[in-house]
Amino acid sequence: MKKNIYKIAVLSLFAAALVAMPALSRAEGTNAPASTNQVAPAKPKKHEGLVFRGTVSAIDAKAMTLTVETRTFAVTSDTKIIRNGKSATLADGVVGEQVSGTYKKTSDGKLNATSIHFGAKAENKNKEASDAGASH
Repeated sequence: MKKNIYKIAVLSLFAAALVAMPALSRAEGTNAPASTNQVAPAKPKKHEGLVFRGTVSAIDAKAMTLTVETRTFAVTSDTKIIRNGKSATLADGVVGEQVSGTYKKTSDGKLNATSIHFGAKAENKNKEASDAGASH
C-alpha cells in the first residue's frame, strides 16, 4: 500500500511539473528579443526626421535651397514651410533670422528639409511680448 501511495505521489509531482513547464517557459520568454515573426508596436513620433535650428545664412529660391549656418537643405514640394503659424514659401525667409525645422538625410548625403519654421520659437515671442508689456 505504501508503494502505491509513493508511486501516485511521484507521478502527481511529475504531472504537475509537465503542466507548469509551458507556463514557466512563456514567462521566461518575455525578456527575450523579439523574433523576426513578431512586429514591434509603433512608437508615436514627435516629429519626423532630424531637427535643425539656427540662423539663416542664405536662401536660393531658384535652386530651392536653404542654408542654415554651414548646412544647406534642399527644399522640395513636400517641405512644409511655416511663418507665424501660417503657411509660407521659401521666399518668405529672411537672411539673419532664426529658423528651425526637420530634415531627412538621403543615401547620397543630401539633406532634404521636411519642415521649416521661420522666426523665433512661439514661446520666445510670447516671453518677449510679456517682457515688453511689463516694462511699460
